[in-house]
Amino acid sequence: MEYFVDKNSVVRQIWGKGDTILTIFAGAAAEFALNKAVDWLYFTGRLPVDPLGRLFSTVSYARAIVFSEKHAAIRAIDAMTKIHAGVEAKRGAKIPDWAYRDVLFMLIDYSIRSFEVLERKLTAGEKKEVFQVFYRLGSRMGVKELPETFEAWVEMRQEHLQHHLQRTHFTDDLFTQYRKHLGLMRYRLLIETQALVVPQKVRELLGLRRVSLLNPLIAAYKLATSIRVDWLMKALILPSKYKSEIKALDTAPN
Repeated sequence: MEYFVDKNSVVRQIWGKGDTILTIFAGAAAEFALNKAVDWLYFTGRLPVDPLGRLFSTVSYARAIVFSEKHAAIRAIDAMTKIHAGVEAKRGAKIPDWAYRDVLFMLIDYSIRSFEVLERKLTAGEKKEVFQVFYRLGSRMGVKELPETFEAWVEMRQEHLQHHLQRTHFTDDLFTQYRKHLGLMRYRLLIETQALVVPQKVRELLGLRRVSLLNPLIAAYKLATSIRVDWLMKALILPSKYKSEIKALDTAPN
């Protein structure tokens, strides 16, 4: 059986572990809030009303693509494209191609950054694997002007970070919603996790500390995963009503 992502790919390692996925989306949550196209996420109203529910919905699509056989993954990508087309039709405008590229670039960048923070450094070849998976995803969605190599992506990613981010009232409102839905303690954990993984430009715009308070705890985290009590850490980080979703994050298909 042919899969969209090879069974031996490092991408499956990255997206098969809940802690890495949560770190990816902590970083993306920070950058999403700064993106100049963030108003599109407010158009349906779903994101500010239930940011955590939106997180798990997005995760389910990403995991369906990473772990499904090729035709099922393509169906998931096409379904995602159709959803976006529906939103565009309702608003009477088109989501900019650069905004689609920004999302893909975030998935590439935070996949690499999160795995390297929590696990180990990736090789040059493994980083290219991550790029190739999301390049194929973007190509299937019809996203224009995608970089064709990892090296070209690195350059374009830096350009996007410099020109497509700004702090607006949407930024502040979205962080207010994060705090409302997470509670103060979990919200602080989110902020410190973001400080672990976001690029310098994002850190500057959000006023995040240069060194996360979680840095000294990374060794303890790795010990927790080795003796399989990391589920407790996730339970502390996310509200109990998401218990089943939290458990599912570590249930990677064969």
